[in-house]
Amino acid sequence: MKVPFHEILNSEEEIRELIGFPSEVVKQKAINKLDEHCRDFIGLSPLLFLSTSDKDGHCDVSPRGDAPGSILVLNEKYFVIPERPGNRRMDSLRNILLNPHVGIIFIIPGLEETLRINGRAFVVKDDGILQQMKVKERTPVLGIGVEVEECFIHCAKAFKRSGIWDSKSWAAKDTLPSIPKILSDHVNSAEFTIEAITKGLQESYEKRLY
Repeated sequence: MKVPFHEILNSEEEIRELIGFPSEVVKQKAINKLDEHCRDFIGLSPLLFLSTSDKDGHCDVSPRGDAPGSILVLNEKYFVIPERPGNRRMDSLRNILLNPHVGIIFIIPGLEETLRINGRAFVVKDDGILQQMKVKERTPVLGIGVEVEECFIHCAKAFKRSGIWDSKSWAAKDTLPSIPKILSDHVNSAEFTIEAITKGLQESYEKRLY
């Protein structure tokens, strides 16, 4: 399909002419290790988004959710994300094997600022580490170890504009998309009806969170 854009910018200079330059605080806010503030932030975060890409630059982003405190911080440079049961596509894990560079955003409910961390990832199975992330007597079979290269606080503007924590801004429940309907249409198979997918999702959510 033909690209529908007619005015594409191809240099940082062109973009800077439009958006300007960051303030001194923004330019200097990044650090290269987890200080007490970053550790506290991670400890309160039940949700993160992990971005990865393969060796050719094809990108992916995946949510990781768990109870606050589930991320294991080993020291000022390393932490581990438990790999809980998922859909077994292994998008993030396969990408990490090909290209270890990752970007992560940590979110705390009710807080509009976020913590961003960039670094190098490893797929790990150290038993002594994984045992520390056991939930309901179930130990994760793998973890994603991360070496911190850069971390900084991201401002609240995106969250303020979206109103994400304000329930009054949320769509009415009866207008929300039907996930089983979407999946059924996308899979496009007589075997996977809306009813069958609904049942499968419910069973997975009830029995295979950990």
